[in-house]
Amino acid sequence: MAVQKNSLDTNQIGGVRRVIINIATFALLIIAALFYLVPFAMVIINSFKEKRDIIKNPFALIGAGGFGVENYVKAFKQMEFLKAFGNSLFITGLSTLLVITLSAMVAYYIVRSNSVIGKVIFAMMIASMIIPFQSIMIPLVSIYGAQLNMLNHRLSLIFMHTGFAMSMSVFMYNGFLKSGVPRSLEEAAYIDGCGKFQTFRMIVFPLLKPTTATLVILNAMQFWNDYLLPSLVLGKKPLFTLPLSTYSFYGTYSSDYGLIMAALVLTLLPILILYFFLQKQIIAGMVAGAVK
Repeated sequence: MAVQKNSLDTNQIGGVRRVIINIATFALLIIAALFYLVPFAMVIINSFKEKRDIIKNPFALIGAGGFGVENYVKAFKQMEFLKAFGNSLFITGLSTLLVITLSAMVAYYIVRSNSVIGKVIFAMMIASMIIPFQSIMIPLVSIYGAQLNMLNHRLSLIFMHTGFAMSMSVFMYNGFLKSGVPRSLEEAAYIDGCGKFQTFRMIVFPLLKPTTATLVILNAMQFWNDYLLPSLVLGKKPLFTLPLSTYSFYGTYSSDYGLIMAALVLTLLPILILYFFLQKQIIAGMVAGAVK
């Protein structure tokens, strides 16, 4: 009886300790979530307030001037939202499409060919991932601007986005193709009379859906929110993307913070909607990649 009583006491102590650890972990997660979400919430709250209210009390939910959408109306007109949105949509959409298509085909060739050329190409792509963009941006602008005269063109920016994003995309596709796509399916397609391109398009690529969804959202977010590369390539206002168009609200001596925050919300809203639609596929792709 004494042994049973001691074991029960030990189980109770362990159960209480586990509950305390779970509560502490949950509290730390809430604090971390608030730490990351509070700045975003402050941007949304202050986007509905006047400039003097933001400067006077940025933490107030409603300013002295009340709750209004004037900042959004002014920002929409001043940043030429529709034109900038069209530029961002065209550049982001075409860049993402090219990256997904080309990187999937390159990864498929590297994995299935198992040739020396494929291994060398893959090694060079992995090596290029450690090179910071800041170290090549000045030569890049000098070559494409002064020598090739390719700046101030949206297609030039799309070409650069595609090139810089290829390495990571090929790396992720490569890992999934090695263990996630059985070779027997391709062999069955060959027996049925499919060529290599038909096999890739009809058999292999549909199986890459989780990784594709992950890369779509990652690359789209990167292209949509990028400011540095578009600022180097696009110098004319009619070509500005949404991040570039928000720069018009920053003055030399003063800035209208209400307009800036409203413009930031308008810029982030489309990519947030895309994330909500693809979040299940993104989580599935990340989990699949981690297990494999």
